[in-house]
Amino acid sequence: MKSVRRELWFEVPTRRGFINITPKVDELLQGSGISEGLCLVNAMHITASVFINDDEPGLHHDYEHWLEELAPHTPIEHYHHNRTGEDNGDAHLKRQIMGREVVVAVTDGRLDFGPWEQIFYGEFDGKRRKRVLVKIIGE
Repeated sequence: MKSVRRELWFEVPTRRGFINITPKVDELLQGSGISEGLCLVNAMHITASVFINDDEPGLHHDYEHWLEELAPHTPIEHYHHNRTGEDNGDAHLKRQIMGREVVVAVTDGRLDFGPWEQIFYGEFDGKRRKRVLVKIIGE
């Protein structure tokens, strides 16, 4: 069995954003030489997320509004976490809702998705570099 570990780095210029990282993950898979196995993709920061869904702008807009309703950024003093001098208490909660990682089957050298599925990096406390781990195992 082979194992390949790579990191993807992102710096979202705004506080929040969603990036379709499927092409980057697929490129790493193609370079791995693995044709059957599993691909793990996970955010290595506690205020960022990796998730699978449709690449449709209206859905991303809905996510933004839904997450802000569930865990609004302001008032900052609303979050006990922010009493440490941080201002990202909401980002931790948003990450918890959207998830840390995804695992996708690799079949015949391809990411084995259902219809419309894509992998996304979700940023909830941007303006700094963060990384995503991609671990591909198989034959």
